[in-house]
Amino acid sequence: MRPSRLPIWGRPPMLKVDGIQVAYGKVQALFGVTLEVKPGEILCLLGRNGAGKTTVMKSIMGLLPLTGGAIFLNGEVISGIPAHEIPRKRIGYVPQGRRLFPELTVSENIEIGLLPCKSGSDTRDWVLEMFPRLRERLNQQAHTLSGGEQQMLAMARALCLHPQVLLLDEPTEGLQPSMIELIRQVTVNMKNEGLGVLLVEQRVDAVLSVADQVAFIEHGQNLESLSAEELRGDPDKIHRYLGV
Repeated sequence: MRPSRLPIWGRPPMLKVDGIQVAYGKVQALFGVTLEVKPGEILCLLGRNGAGKTTVMKSIMGLLPLTGGAIFLNGEVISGIPAHEIPRKRIGYVPQGRRLFPELTVSENIEIGLLPCKSGSDTRDWVLEMFPRLRERLNQQAHTLSGGEQQMLAMARALCLHPQVLLLDEPTEGLQPSMIELIRQVTVNMKNEGLGVLLVEQRVDAVLSVADQVAFIEHGQNLESLSAEELRGDPDKIHRYLGV
């Protein structure tokens, strides 16, 4: 994949979340959330705990049904598609908590990532080049890895799709600085390859170092969307919306 020659502001959205509503039973969780992620762009979704950030991610992946609105990928409606079909659209997802297959080996977890798009050994080698430590642990069960290694494996598995869009939910949570830097660098590299990245991250310093756009949500509703450059110039908004 190669990034478009158009600047980000001139590109059509790759992923569009258009006024989605989601409920957990009778409890409404999202009230018309709208987001756009362009190719070669990192959009960071910020909000307090319980604001609905993970719910947005799960909705995109088809894990939660919409009660209103729609989700588009390259202009195609993907909301309503069964969850197991979404990865075949080349949307990679690294959920909070990683959700690996703990009793399977590193190699077997990667093989599962290759299955939806029938990717081959060249893709396997590509992700292992990004995370060489995993190559040293191919026969090791996932649950025996360190937290940072498990996060590498979760990202490697998602990247096995050669995704158009990558969803990252708290990818640096609980990691030591060297691992945080590795995850950050891989994320930026994927952006430079033309991926659209939707990032949920609590570490504001990490957000401001990689994001192109920032969208704040609260109580399942949009608050404000602005460029990361604007936010760096007006950090009071971080305190106003996040209390930090």
